[in-house]
Amino acid sequence: MHNLAIALKDKGYQVTGSDDAIFEPSRSRLEKKGILPEEMGWFPEKITSDIEAVILGMHAHQDNPELAKAKELGLKIYSYPEFLYEQSKNKTRVVIAGSHGKTTITSMILHVLNFHQKDVDFMVGAQLEGFDCMVKLTQDNDFMVLEGDEYLSSPIDLRSKFLLYQPNIALMSGIAWDHINVFKTFDDYIEQFRKFVASITAGGVLVYNEEDAEVVKVVEAAENYFRKIPYKTPEYEIINEKVHLKTEMGDVPLSVFGAHNLLNLEGARHICHTLGIMDEDFYEAIMSFKGASKRLEKVEREDKGTLYKDFAHAPSKVKAAVKAFNEQFKKDKKYGFLELHTYSSLNPVFLEQYDHAMDGLDEAIVFYSEDALKIKRMEPISPEFIKEKFKNENLKVFTNAEELHAYWDLLDKTKGVFLMMSSGNFGGLDLTK
Repeated sequence: MHNLAIALKDKGYQVTGSDDAIFEPSRSRLEKKGILPEEMGWFPEKITSDIEAVILGMHAHQDNPELAKAKELGLKIYSYPEFLYEQSKNKTRVVIAGSHGKTTITSMILHVLNFHQKDVDFMVGAQLEGFDCMVKLTQDNDFMVLEGDEYLSSPIDLRSKFLLYQPNIALMSGIAWDHINVFKTFDDYIEQFRKFVASITAGGVLVYNEEDAEVVKVVEAAENYFRKIPYKTPEYEIINEKVHLKTEMGDVPLSVFGAHNLLNLEGARHICHTLGIMDEDFYEAIMSFKGASKRLEKVEREDKGTLYKDFAHAPSKVKAAVKAFNEQFKKDKKYGFLELHTYSSLNPVFLEQYDHAMDGLDEAIVFYSEDALKIKRMEPISPEFIKEKFKNENLKVFTNAEELHAYWDLLDKTKGVFLMMSSGNFGGLDLTK
């Protein structure tokens, strides 16, 4: 939301906003642009009849007093994705969807376009090197690249976000049950992707992962007319812990690793091709792509130890990150830490999908906070239950942050390699020290 506010200010709109808490880096960025609220909280008196549009974030509640005032005045209320569509309805919309990989693929596309000075509008869900703001809106650009999330649009619009974009060009990277707190069955979850494919404009393009059986089923069952472009994992080899892509133009050295990232790269290549980027230009640019924020992102440590952090918070993401790590660092002692942090990841039904997720690591550690379970009003989960669901007898399980930190402090970070997977922060662990 703060990125959208900044993008609209840069476009020339008069922008104001409210929130009950604003954290860094959002706070400093809003302050720099002169649009940081003077005080935190909700102030219905700020909602007046001269406001042309109200944009509602996903985390506002239905009984929000400012929302109530906006409804009372009959103001136009948009969800975040609905407003992005309004800003791009006269452009060619490129939407990157999938349970996993969409942020990385969107980031790869934007990196390549930026490298070759091709200007587009965009929205992506992670900080990207070379970009100040993760939303860009202009009057003049012909294309808009959007990361398409299947999560709900707003408290008063329960459609999946990506159903509002009506893509001209789309990509589907994979389908693996996520957001179990919202989509109670796997078929309910898949249905969102069926609707997404049905929303592609007539004569549009869909680039899709042909290695994902669920994706293939959805694509083959589609009844609307669009061009289908399949992609799969390209050939590669690892030489001295560096990935080299095998191409018709020779070997291309990369700064990222993992089969899933190379699959993402191939999808990005096809999208870039539809936008007029030739393969040789794509490979030239992608060599300098270092990854999206928190997606197998290398952390610079004071002791020069090798540590990567990853946003992995769902079983398919954890399995992909661990597989990549095991393949990349075959000779090193490998430590893998996973924090079960989200509603979905702590759901006993969802935990079934973590079977063997951390196999191959020399030391596998799972952390979740018992206090977090209480805050989320969830039933207690025992460490034994976690070990059973992960099907890993050697798994170390911590439920107390202090005990986890004590274990962490005893490890020599200069020996071995470390993979830290969480959408949280392991109870305040500083990964740089």
